[in-house]
Amino acid sequence: MAAFGSVFMPEMAISWFDGSDWSETQVVPSDSLQLHPGAHVLHYSSTCFEGLKAFRHEDGSIRIFRMDRNIARFAQSSHLLALPAIDEAATEKMIRDIVARFADEVPEPPGSMYIRPTHIGTEPAIGKAAVPSLTSCQYVLLSPVGDYFAGGDKALRLLVDDQGMRCPPHMGMVKSGGNYAGALRPIMKARAEYQADQVLFCPGGDVQETGAANFLLIDGDEIITKALDESFLHGVTRDSILTLARDKGMKVSERQLTVEELLERAAKPGCEAALSGTAAVLAPVGTLIYRGQEFSIGDGGIGATTVMLRQALNNIQWGKAEDTHGWLTSL
Repeated sequence: MAAFGSVFMPEMAISWFDGSDWSETQVVPSDSLQLHPGAHVLHYSSTCFEGLKAFRHEDGSIRIFRMDRNIARFAQSSHLLALPAIDEAATEKMIRDIVARFADEVPEPPGSMYIRPTHIGTEPAIGKAAVPSLTSCQYVLLSPVGDYFAGGDKALRLLVDDQGMRCPPHMGMVKSGGNYAGALRPIMKARAEYQADQVLFCPGGDVQETGAANFLLIDGDEIITKALDESFLHGVTRDSILTLARDKGMKVSERQLTVEELLERAAKPGCEAALSGTAAVLAPVGTLIYRGQEFSIGDGGIGATTVMLRQALNNIQWGKAEDTHGWLTSL
């Protein structure tokens, strides 16, 4: 089976900003993007993106999950990167129209259609290292994806890094390619040296997030996760999981979590940890590696609460449970 996000629909929606206005949206081949080699994005990383999904329900209808929240974050990332402002209504129409165009290709659950809106600075000016791009382009790619856990649901291994950070603190809440690029080398090093799946960045002992997902500690009926600030990504899946946890009577503590407290709680029977994100929804964490030592979280396996919360969210996405929060958008 093809790797997640490596298969694309043959066409994408695209629009260009010329410095004053956005062009009408066009549908073009998805392997067709012409940029000047001096384009701002290629030199100064003026790029942001989103990741959301469309799901097929049993009645054949297609629903997009929390599109409003993703578009709002897309607009915020564009603003924080000093890219031209997007037209949120136009972006929503781009997403709706291109998904509708390929509605027949949306897989049955547990598969989905992954949606990747992207915004890049296009001005050809290599002298603008400290000046934003006045022109830009946004496009929407579609990628049909299967079951994230098709290869088997396994508890992940995280290297706890209390020295480095994923990205500069003021860039954390921007969903930008540069943040992922900056985290890549530490992740590769952790895989090679410790067989870790990801790095949990905890600068100064403050537990933040991994290279590509938010971190949640589940201790009995309490979920502990870092309170929102600009240093890390405000995950839409994170927000959804915390909302469902509250619905089920769980205590949600959004506060500082130190490495010391994390290791202390992790050793308790029944403790769980998970990573939240669009691709996996909620992936279990079984082992923490810190200063050369391995620490099991609970019994080191897949926690029942993690599975329960993931299933609760999937059931809403797949139309098997009532959408009481109005998260699903029909085409």
